[in-house]
Amino acid sequence: METGKKWDDLTPPEKREKRYEWWLSADINFSSPEARTNYRERAQRFLSAYKVEKPDRVPVVLPVDAWPAYLAGTDLITVINDYDKARDAWREFYNNFEMDIAASPGMALPAKIYTLLDYKLYSWPGHGLPPNASSIQFVEGEYMKEDEYDLLIHDPSDFWMRTYIPRVFGAFESWKYLNPLTSIIEIPATWFMPYTRPDLQAAAQRLIDIGKELTIWSKMTGGFDQWAQESGYPLRRMVLCKAPFDTIGDTLRGTKGIIRDMFRRPEQLLEAIDVVTDFTIRQTLAAANATRSHSASFPLHKGADGFMSPKQFEKFYWPSLKKVVDALANEGIRSELFAEGTYDSRLETVNEFPKGTVGWLFDKTDMAKAKSILGRTCCISGNVPSSLMVTGGPREVKEYCRKLIEMCAPGGGFVLAGGARVSQGNPDNLRAMMEAAKEYGRY
Repeated sequence: METGKKWDDLTPPEKREKRYEWWLSADINFSSPEARTNYRERAQRFLSAYKVEKPDRVPVVLPVDAWPAYLAGTDLITVINDYDKARDAWREFYNNFEMDIAASPGMALPAKIYTLLDYKLYSWPGHGLPPNASSIQFVEGEYMKEDEYDLLIHDPSDFWMRTYIPRVFGAFESWKYLNPLTSIIEIPATWFMPYTRPDLQAAAQRLIDIGKELTIWSKMTGGFDQWAQESGYPLRRMVLCKAPFDTIGDTLRGTKGIIRDMFRRPEQLLEAIDVVTDFTIRQTLAAANATRSHSASFPLHKGADGFMSPKQFEKFYWPSLKKVVDALANEGIRSELFAEGTYDSRLETVNEFPKGTVGWLFDKTDMAKAKSILGRTCCISGNVPSSLMVTGGPREVKEYCRKLIEMCAPGGGFVLAGGARVSQGNPDNLRAMMEAAKEYGRY
């Protein structure tokens, strides 16, 4: 890449390389020369795989959810409420396991903040779930009514503020009484009249309380992430993104609602998908640029085999997702698509991107088929079953990983990872994954 070029003058591949350079050469006060070397080796290992090239060996992402909490002798309900204990549990995990990429306690939901929000979309231990639950759960529901599509389409920000947020955050139910922001014209005082209501005054105070709690939590996670990097572990520089269809199907209409809409109001649904696509692109680019991220992670929920037909996939799901991925790629941002469930019938359809712009994390997809169809242009990863990590033994895990490596590693572009994250199991199974990569994954 030529030096001195302005960002807008760079080609998409040059922008992607620049983002990788930011990650690889991050300004970090390493704890030792060895930590500096380890950081660069680990980061380069992933970058080579992302580019569908051969690294020194297959990189590994351990399928860790709340596992560090249980290995430290505590549980999920403790670490989501006690930030110091979360930090200590993850520090202990680092002392006992070899890793290629950082695992952060920031992945554990900060329960105090979600309690202050009175968030309706999740249940967590002690809040909708038993105290001994080891994961959080999504609460299915119709958070946008079927007759509200026009509100979303014509003014998504206003719909979000005065209709959607009051439904999903109990703390801000009173926002439904606010006036549209466009009501502020020259004489603003009357716009604030709703704040004479005690419930809106309480909501304003709740925002302050949430901000204070977020400051405490982010200080812990930020300090931990800094320590991890200084110790030689690169953070995954990724922002979260969603397929536009999933934003409507998960967050707004719910599964039943969007299935009905595909048949009853397909054109209105497609128009809404276009609106969501546009603001998804804007928001994801802004987040990635603010954090100098090189990738965006997409959990794909409703595009899996069996949810919709191939014809429906090509009409409702794929075009908008592809538009988002293309827009990100144009700004040098790699997309990592987490195909939950199976995507066996989708592989030919989704093979549309230039080499190195997209990676796939597979849950249960046929990996031999995925390697054959996507492996020349896309980094592929995943497929180590959660059931095996929980109920199997180290020999079984290592053997499964060996077969997966022999199938998917040739030519490069493979990351050994779980099909999903796990909270409890035999800790030796994590060690077996690393051993398999080091023993069988050398190039």
